[in-house]
Amino acid sequence: MSSAPAVELAGVTKRFGRGSDRALADVNLSIAPTEFVAIEGPSGSGKSTLLHLVAALDRPDRGRIVVGDRDLRHRHGLDRYRRRTVGIVFQLHNLLPHLTAKQNVTVATYGTHRSRHTRSRAAVELLEQLDCAHLADQFPPQLSGGERQRIAIARALVNNPTLILADEPTGSLDPRGIDMVAEVLERRRQQGATLLVVTHDARLSSRADRVLRLVAGHLDETPSTATHGGDTGR
Repeated sequence: MSSAPAVELAGVTKRFGRGSDRALADVNLSIAPTEFVAIEGPSGSGKSTLLHLVAALDRPDRGRIVVGDRDLRHRHGLDRYRRRTVGIVFQLHNLLPHLTAKQNVTVATYGTHRSRHTRSRAAVELLEQLDCAHLADQFPPQLSGGERQRIAIARALVNNPTLILADEPTGSLDPRGIDMVAEVLERRRQQGATLLVVTHDARLSSRADRVLRLVAGHLDETPSTATHGGDTGR
């Protein structure tokens, strides 16, 4: 296994608005290839912001983020990076209401130069793994919160990303659903993916290699052994 980090943050700071409050303050983090790192912390501590920066959906005010051999300060090719390298599970699902569940998954495959048949088959396989095959032709407003969450996870994984970023991926799920998602993520890790997951779910974080805590924008790199719990949010 390569000794180079899969993800590295160095001195990453992010501010919102004109004030001095920092969503992230001089964050340093190194994640090894295929490592599963869970981030916990109270609402407003910067957890979602951290994921958005690593996904290149936002830019830090200061510091450097490197994923593999890509320095995210270089903006060229970021659309391809988000499509090919990263799988993102958003906290609020972000499904398109006018597309069916299957279409919401396959839409993430557009621009990947795979055949239509291959893209459709990949979507169906993930829906089956997440016990959502029977929902393929339904639209998001017809689905429960847990069902929408599983569809969003399928969409994040359909391009076989090497980095999976997930923001409270089990927040709407029952224990069976949590175990199902955890097993799917573990299978992807065994296939070479690296996981960075924001969660307050002890059932999920217990599977992580490290559980780190983010409070008021500061990351505690001392592995957490406390009972997990707390609010969600940026």
